Amino acid sequence: MLQRRAAIIRNVRSFFDSRNYLELDTPLLSADLIPESCLEVFKTERLYPHGCKKESKPLYLVPSPEIWMKKIIAQHRVNVYQICKCFRNGESSGRLHNSEFTMLEYYTMDAGYLDSLSLTEELFSCLLKNNDLLPFERITVAQAFEKHAGFDLFRVAGNAKAMEKEARRLGLDPIPDLTIAQLYDLIFIHAVEPHLKHEKPVALLDYPAFVPCLAELSPNGRTVERWELYHGGIELANCFSEETDPQKVKDFFISEEAAKAGNAIVPHKVDRDYWKIFESFPRCSGVAMGLDRLIMALTGKADIDGVLPFVLD
Repeated sequence: MLQRRAAIIRNVRSFFDSRNYLELDTPLLSADLIPESCLEVFKTERLYPHGCKKESKPLYLVPSPEIWMKKIIAQHRVNVYQICKCFRNGESSGRLHNSEFTMLEYYTMDAGYLDSLSLTEELFSCLLKNNDLLPFERITVAQAFEKHAGFDLFRVAGNAKAMEKEARRLGLDPIPDLTIAQLYDLIFIHAVEPHLKHEKPVALLDYPAFVPCLAELSPNGRTVERWELYHGGIELANCFSEETDPQKVKDFFISEEAAKAGNAIVPHKVDRDYWKIFESFPRCSGVAMGLDRLIMALTGKADIDGVLPFVLD
């Protein structure tokens, strides 16, 4: 397995190198992070030598290299990729999670989310001994809700009471005063995601705009240009046509920082000027892929422990 893991990672690098993507090597520590209300992080501190008048400085292990990669994209406008360790605290233990994991993240200039989907299919084609997993199946979020949850997602868009009613019809018991995005997540996790166990990978397209993220709004105004890739019911990757409007990025940071302040176990610093890099940010699309889970899919392993050299419990 160590040999197969090394070969897959080597082939991933070869794939992007052959397409002239610049491999990055950004820090695993950061003084601030992108606020994501669904994630917990690891905190540490920088200690200065005895006698130095500087106070210790809080630092955080990155849950994704995105915060650094986008700074390079803003400055150099070049296709980039990175394979690195990432860290998420408070993750569910089990067959799909490890607090330290390996991320593959790649950004393509002058591209949208469907371009990234085609590129990801090419990556799979390069890694597979045969192409029995290709092409990916494609289904919209609205189609998945209609098929598996039994209702029109956009009929209840903007109406938390109607969404709550659908959740109860499905046998769920939501706590009071959940937002429409939280109710969406509840229904998706329990009524939709378990059915995404197709023989081929499934690209779930066009997420509703009421679920906050840094993806570009679709021309229809009700969805965002985002997909997630599932194989065997396991989420492998998340992709956006990246939001480039600095005001929208600023608003997202403010909203997510406020949401996180109310429930985060490990609060972290947020760079309130980060949005300024988007004043000159190019059109691009980015993909974040769990490389350990990809290796699971390619080697037929049922749990993440089977592809990791060492397991952190």
